Amino acid sequence: MAFERDVPDPRPDRPTSPGDLHIVTEPRVYLVGRQVVDQSVVEQFLADEGAAWQTDTEVGAERLAEMAGRLCYMSFGKGRKSNAEYLGHIIEVGHGSVLEHGVWNFIFTGVSRSFTHELVRHRAGFGYSQLSQRYVDESESDFVEPDCIAADPELHAVWIEAIRSAQAIYCRLSDALFEKFAAVPDKTLRRKAARQAARSVLPNATETKIFVTANARAIRHFIELRCNEHAETEIRVVAAKVLRIMQQEAPALFADYAFVDLPDGTQEARTDHRKV
Repeated sequence: MAFERDVPDPRPDRPTSPGDLHIVTEPRVYLVGRQVVDQSVVEQFLADEGAAWQTDTEVGAERLAEMAGRLCYMSFGKGRKSNAEYLGHIIEVGHGSVLEHGVWNFIFTGVSRSFTHELVRHRAGFGYSQLSQRYVDESESDFVEPDCIAADPELHAVWIEAIRSAQAIYCRLSDALFEKFAAVPDKTLRRKAARQAARSVLPNATETKIFVTANARAIRHFIELRCNEHAETEIRVVAAKVLRIMQQEAPALFADYAFVDLPDGTQEARTDHRKV
């Protein structure tokens, strides 16, 4: 769970003064969507092909990945019987294309704009919808403070000073620009025009929210690159949270990863089956 340092939880009661900063120290990851298999249509396909097949998993993405793999060789009812055994072999031999058929939907909150700048570099197999700073008022936004700054009182004070200044200037610019665009009759368009210009002074530390859709192969690639000791700390923490969720959600596709403690208190994930 995310928590805020030296201030009360801003949800649902959020202070309205620009001077009251909400400092987020840990991201939240929500798994909000997963696939459902239409078994009646699967049975129709099998009947049409004169094939019979049963699997022992109820996880839609695991069922679909196995089905896709068996389709390649029309091996329904043959060979490896359990889903975990079948997908374990798929991962071992690197037949990763069938993992692209399993898709999940996440919401990430309590993350910084620095984080999303890195996240959206992951293109193949990912889809994104992010909070708009053009439409959403950032005068009461949260901010994400790096642990290495928060742990040092002097650096923390410098960071707080910079954040307070940026937020105060954003508010001044936003108000002044709203008046500057008084000739625009539509107040929604006036606010958008003001905020899209005023946001130029907001720091990368500004908290944002992003809806993420990704398939199993893309998630594995993300974990291998970002849940790694060489990745930036914030994205490494998020990648570890995603992996923990996916190991519960679809163990046949993610159980091969093991966590290893790092000196900074975070963890990285390792597997013998990279780049599946």
